[in-house]
Amino acid sequence: MLEDCFNPIHDVFMDVLTGGLCVGLVISYLPQHFRIILAKSSEGFSPWFLLLGSLSAASGMLNIVTMQWDIIRCCRAMTVGSCIEMTAGVFQLTLQWACFTFILVLYMIYYPPHKKYATVDLDSHDNRPPQHVKTGVKTDEWRLSIILAWVVLLYTLLVTFVTFLLLGIRPPHEVPRRIDRVDIWATFLGVTSTILAAFQYLPQIVHTYRHKLVGALSIPMMCIQTPGAILMVLSIALRPATNWTTWCPYAAAGILQGTLLVMCIIWKGRQKRLGIDDFGNPIVPSWTTNDPNPQLQDSPIPVTQGPAGNVPVQEAVSEAVQTDVRTPSPEPAPLDNAHEDTPLLKKDNTPDTASWTWFNWLVPKRH
Repeated sequence: MLEDCFNPIHDVFMDVLTGGLCVGLVISYLPQHFRIILAKSSEGFSPWFLLLGSLSAASGMLNIVTMQWDIIRCCRAMTVGSCIEMTAGVFQLTLQWACFTFILVLYMIYYPPHKKYATVDLDSHDNRPPQHVKTGVKTDEWRLSIILAWVVLLYTLLVTFVTFLLLGIRPPHEVPRRIDRVDIWATFLGVTSTILAAFQYLPQIVHTYRHKLVGALSIPMMCIQTPGAILMVLSIALRPATNWTTWCPYAAAGILQGTLLVMCIIWKGRQKRLGIDDFGNPIVPSWTTNDPNPQLQDSPIPVTQGPAGNVPVQEAVSEAVQTDVRTPSPEPAPLDNAHEDTPLLKKDNTPDTASWTWFNWLVPKRH
């Protein structure tokens, strides 16, 4: 083993592949992180999905640490460049764990406030509708999210402690055969990671299928990670001191993530047809924000706007009141022959047609 420490294996293809995957991991997770932060909401995530994913990522990370512990210890006898090259797989899976667990952190920070605490309806004992008062009682989903977050933290601390405890008490790496309990622990971590990864996406798939909404899930992230899972499996499988327990979790996760991606694309098209956004809220039409006269758009009857309309405003108003507002009033008598005996209010035989016209709809017609 000491000779191997001084003769690290150089593989340009693996170095380029691992470096590209590390950059791709960060780029693929950034859309999901920014989507939650900008929306200020983590609605749409299943807490079980985040629990299983975080536990699976932690188990996979510690599996490769256990499997490649001899290589990690050889870094003391290597240059910095050789150490980074030989332990790039450990860094790759650690980065995967950190990026996914950060989604859980954002989920807890940006959990929808209106879903944290239960509300009760208080009757006003009058015609007013009941008042919705928020209580200090946590909702079932928020309480479950808190419990699962604690489970993730405690599990990660526990398996990390056990891993380094077993690695710390093992004999020096000169011993040709590894202690059985370390092999058993590495296999346990790998199988656990595989099982958790297989069941990780099932709660999220069920959750997304029931709600028929994309929610805070990032389709660009899944578009990058689904084909990237193939490269991830290839990168891990070709590394020294790894076996099927190391790469199998990422193969299972890639298949199920592809299923979730197809479902989200289908729901995205459905949302567009229904005119709703990713959270089920109706999308406001563009004319409601650009139209300077929005009241006219909601009017149940057509309103003529001045001479540019098909009907002049006077005719429209006349038809509405059943009279002609343009009917001329009787001309006043000339004042040439007026004298002191002329009455101020002269009688006129012309009937007041205007007043009769206004009220003739009240008088029944005689036949």
